[in-house]
Amino acid sequence: MSSTAKPPTLRHERTFAASGHRILAGCDEVGRGALAGPVSVGMVAVDLATVRSLKGVRDSKLLSVADRNTLVPQIKKWALAWGVGHASAAEIDLHGLTVALRLAGTRAWDQVCSTLRPDVVLLDGNYNWLSPERQGSLFDDPDEPAGGCTAPVHTRIKADMQCLSVAAASVLAKVERDAMMVEFAASNPHYSWEINKGYATESHRAAIDVHGPTPLHRMSWRLGSKPRPGEPVLEPEDDLSTVGG
Repeated sequence: MSSTAKPPTLRHERTFAASGHRILAGCDEVGRGALAGPVSVGMVAVDLATVRSLKGVRDSKLLSVADRNTLVPQIKKWALAWGVGHASAAEIDLHGLTVALRLAGTRAWDQVCSTLRPDVVLLDGNYNWLSPERQGSLFDDPDEPAGGCTAPVHTRIKADMQCLSVAAASVLAKVERDAMMVEFAASNPHYSWEINKGYATESHRAAIDVHGPTPLHRMSWRLGSKPRPGEPVLEPEDDLSTVGG
């Protein structure tokens, strides 16, 4: 899939060097709006003093399957360190989506930190779900594991479109999660996960109506038939017309 959108750059990442930061990690998630499978978080660390542009990288939603797969080894070679973490459907049901995102992000962070520790993280979006909660409350989940990203986290809307490190992270996360869904599809053939990657397509909902949910479905979410008019809907971050290809 081609796109006329301007390619992401390192312009915004380099502004962090003025604050004394040198190692920056771009971070993005995929799978937020799916009915089945994990939520996945990619993280790519770069050295702001030496990093150069990487041709062909875009937000993962703007790339074909073939282009994403081609970019993966290039991104891993380009980055100082990288990681992809996952939180399962069962963890989403147990903890809620925000905590599950943090779990997946912590797993990606730990992978990066096995090589080096970033000074700062640039996170796609407008809400910092990556950092650990600073203060406890009566509503804390006692089963939520401790730990997490200890670097300062800065959010930026559309960072996956504009910032090269974040776009690279989105590619790694999407390729790894998509591969998991294709593998899951082999033992769950009714749901066409190899095509829809677990998202709420009409055929996926219809298959749940006929065959019921699996342990890989998010049981706390509304599954099966389309929601009633006016009922809130969790929207996927991917364009479902292209998610399979």
